[in-house]
Amino acid sequence: MARTSSKGKCRFCGAEFSKAAMSKHLATCPARLSGAATASTTRQKAPPTPTRLFHLVVEGRGAPMYWMHLEIPAEATLSNLDAFLRDQWLECCGHLSAFNIAGESYASTVDREWGTPEKSMRGVKLGKVLSVGQQFEHEYDFGTTTELKLKVVAEREGRAVKGKSVQVLAQNEPPQIPCENCGKLATQVCSECIFEGEGWVCDDCAEEHECGEDMLLPVVNSPRVGMCGYTG
Repeated sequence: MARTSSKGKCRFCGAEFSKAAMSKHLATCPARLSGAATASTTRQKAPPTPTRLFHLVVEGRGAPMYWMHLEIPAEATLSNLDAFLRDQWLECCGHLSAFNIAGESYASTVDREWGTPEKSMRGVKLGKVLSVGQQFEHEYDFGTTTELKLKVVAEREGRAVKGKSVQVLAQNEPPQIPCENCGKLATQVCSECIFEGEGWVCDDCAEEHECGEDMLLPVVNSPRVGMCGYTG
């Protein structure tokens, strides 16, 4: 599949922007700012303690058409962020994962018996290892690996939504990928051919795919599309 640019919608006002333009929009979005002001006003009797909130942009490495803008408290841990990425984009078979930050590896599971150099991501707060402008990486499944690129684009003080949860500020719309046989919208992809950038087929053409229907997976809006047993 050729790389294609993609746009996404702001979850506050519904306006559509590219990934880069979305960062600027979210900083000044009237609907977002109005919502924050309203929430503050309704809690004047018991004002919440302000907390540091990071604005992250995450995208697929080699697949930048899949992206999200997120907001997460600096008090949240790497494990919290890992769990969100798994739930939203990655989880298929309980594979291991790791963050790579400033030359350090923080793994979901650390085997001390083998003396691995990774640190555990458990209990590591984002505010201790990240800062504005910092870029870092996430890997899921060290066999059929899905790699993500992340960047801290902004920081603000505010009230976190539902404690330490991650809030999706914006996400790409599903890329429109054509069937390689007839040109209609692809609905399935071959888990073998995808490594050659091929194997995208519609339902009608799926029966004729040379690798067999058992190798086909549904086309989903995720950089893990077509990998391992991922179905979204």
